[in-house]
Amino acid sequence: MIKAKKGFILRRLGQEYMVVPVGEASKDFNGMIRMNETGAFYWKELEQGITEDGLVEKMLERFEDLDEDRARRDLREFLETMKIALEDIDGEENH
Repeated sequence: MIKAKKGFILRRLGQEYMVVPVGEASKDFNGMIRMNETGAFYWKELEQGITEDGLVEKMLERFEDLDEDRARRDLREFLETMKIALEDIDGEENH
């Protein structure tokens, strides 16, 4: 299972979304991660904790024109860019 680390929060500014570190997290990462509406959809699921397969299923439900191979590729690309703000269910950081 993949989950957003504590200390990273999603914020919306106009049409843009950002994940920003707060508290202790801001000591390790000084910046923000910009994303579009799809990225915000992913992030909201990751805040609760979800498996890669579970997130692919939700993506296929939400985006009717998306096929599973494309969904997995897009998700893996997103997860790679977000790894500083993610952890696995065992609490290990994804660096």
